[in-house]
Amino acid sequence: MENEQRQILEAQNIRFVRVLWCDNANLIRGKAFHTGFLEEHQTYGVGISQAQQAIPVMYDAVVPESGLSPVGEVWLAPDWSTLNALPYAPGHARVMGDMLSNGQPWALCPRGFLKRMIAEAKAAGLEVMAAFENEFYLLKMNAAGLVPADRTVFASTIGMDLNQAVIDDIAAALLAQHIPVERYYPESGAGQHEIAIRYTQALQAADWQIAFRETVRGVALQHHLHASFLPKLFEEMAGSGCHLHLSLWKDGQNILPDFTQPGTLSSITQSFVAGILWHLPALMAITTPSVNSYRRLKPHFWSGAFRCWGMDNREAAIRVPSNPHPPSPTHIELKTVDASANPYLALGIVIAAGLNGIRQELTLPEPVAIDPGYLPEGERLQTGIDRLPENLGEAIDHFAQDRTLLDAMGTGLATAFLAVRRAEWNHLKDFTLEEEARLLFDRY
Repeated sequence: MENEQRQILEAQNIRFVRVLWCDNANLIRGKAFHTGFLEEHQTYGVGISQAQQAIPVMYDAVVPESGLSPVGEVWLAPDWSTLNALPYAPGHARVMGDMLSNGQPWALCPRGFLKRMIAEAKAAGLEVMAAFENEFYLLKMNAAGLVPADRTVFASTIGMDLNQAVIDDIAAALLAQHIPVERYYPESGAGQHEIAIRYTQALQAADWQIAFRETVRGVALQHHLHASFLPKLFEEMAGSGCHLHLSLWKDGQNILPDFTQPGTLSSITQSFVAGILWHLPALMAITTPSVNSYRRLKPHFWSGAFRCWGMDNREAAIRVPSNPHPPSPTHIELKTVDASANPYLALGIVIAAGLNGIRQELTLPEPVAIDPGYLPEGERLQTGIDRLPENLGEAIDHFAQDRTLLDAMGTGLATAFLAVRRAEWNHLKDFTLEEEARLLFDRY
């Protein structure tokens, strides 16, 4: 195996292999080893302190309440099936890492958590397919600081022309890493763009989300631009979401639609969606995990500010897109997700919530066919359409009380994750948007 990997690396003139992980602050981090020492790093990769999972977004220091300390080592073992040369960094390649302790999967590994949830779905006879749909800003530096790279509006063809070179290079770099690019258009904000990639198996979807963020930022730098996935950069402009698309499969067939009643959801999908809705206020501590996330989640901004679902309803937290040809629908879209989320934790916890809905045989409420923000408050309350958490502190409180999700995550991972979230909330809750953007624009 080593000879095979060495041949691949040498054929592509790779000097350094970056082994990546995404931590509990949801930052993408990595350590690289030189290919001259492949034999030493092939199996166990590189060592990192256990305390890496206890570091918040603001600074590199351990949160004491995390249960972790500078004592203790885990090994970031490369998953060689994820190896890709980096088109934007010639001579470097990337692999995703799995955290091992004493040669075994470490319970606090986010990627390992997603693997556990995939295994639980498999035990229920289900396979989850998924895709993350990213929005991001391209920024340039001038005398005023970082400003949008253009001033165009939604789906502007001028925006396409102004940014063709960088968008083409991003697409080419993704395709070179075997990540299929489906659609592209300029988004609503000045300098904002969306590139959609194809759905795939859940673990690969999360891996691709890491690769996507890395690739967009790396290619943008080659064009003397900065790319940011921060949920809310500018007060007067649209926020950036990262909608999560999901479908349920069994024996190689998409079982999301009810084939006896075209245009409706199967009974198992209804329970899965009901589980997500039931746990959604708690899920948001993981799917919209930054203080900044909640500046985007406002009524009438197509961000999913209310706990409800609807067919083709872009104001509902869960949208079920229709299909122009059968079968329809083919997937669901969770809108309360952004790219400040750790994709392994976010996808894993959504699967856990959906599986709980199936186990409990939860009933899906009626779909909402209007913008829920225009319903009178009394009518919303009567029909169970709550306003979702309006800040990270509220979401943390919901998650800390959700025994189902805490048990799914496991005590060690849940403790460390909550400690990091609380540290970030306490530190950042009084920041202005400008202060948040200055700190976080290049973290996400």
